[in-house]
Amino acid sequence: MAGHSQFKNIMHRKGRQDAQRSRLFSKLAREITVAAKLGTPDPAMNPRLRAAMLAARAENMPKDNIQRAINKATGGEGESYEEIRYEGYGPGGAALIVEAMTDNRNRTASDIRSYFTKNGGNMAETGAVSFMFDRVGLVSFAPEVADADTMLEAAIEAGADDVASTDDGHDVICEQSQLGEVTKALEARFGEPRASKLVWRAQNTVPVDDEAGEKLLRLMEALEEHDDVQNVYGNFELSEAVLQKMAS
Repeated sequence: MAGHSQFKNIMHRKGRQDAQRSRLFSKLAREITVAAKLGTPDPAMNPRLRAAMLAARAENMPKDNIQRAINKATGGEGESYEEIRYEGYGPGGAALIVEAMTDNRNRTASDIRSYFTKNGGNMAETGAVSFMFDRVGLVSFAPEVADADTMLEAAIEAGADDVASTDDGHDVICEQSQLGEVTKALEARFGEPRASKLVWRAQNTVPVDDEAGEKLLRLMEALEEHDDVQNVYGNFELSEAVLQKMAS
């Protein structure tokens, strides 16, 4: 998940343009609608919907937008989306996992393959790189809710496996089956988290040189900007020089 985190930090530093924000809201709304359609429109009884709403609120998505997305599902207006995972290799040999939600499998697959090819990567079969990642639960909190030691102590008590605390916040990692319980325990102590969701976490990270790193971030940015792509994960580590250059 290191590559994913580094990329997200860069996008955050660069700031969101109006178009990027609109695209983000569309993706968040799509996840809310699908979650409500697959389960119940009550977030207290639907963990996936609750996680989608948490993500939307963390991005300051208006309440009206969130409710409209739920109403689409309950009113039978929600489109039929298929969830697909794509896997491949980027520049420098970095492994990438792309999660998409689409109403046209052929169109999305063609677009994703094109992005990989144009940016020095290549698509692979499903399962070709996912074995290098673990599917885990992630609960994220803002940095000001607690210091690193307090968060670590609370996470251990809640049954989590690991905590990464940085200036950007606290990321608590747990087994996917424990996500609900860990979230509930930490929320009782620190308030509503910024996110509570399942993610792909790299078992090991691969350092890439600066040239490959810049190409890799351009590939990830292209993938993230595609309307059907919900998440992109990588197993790479970038140099500070690349991080600073791409964030500027």
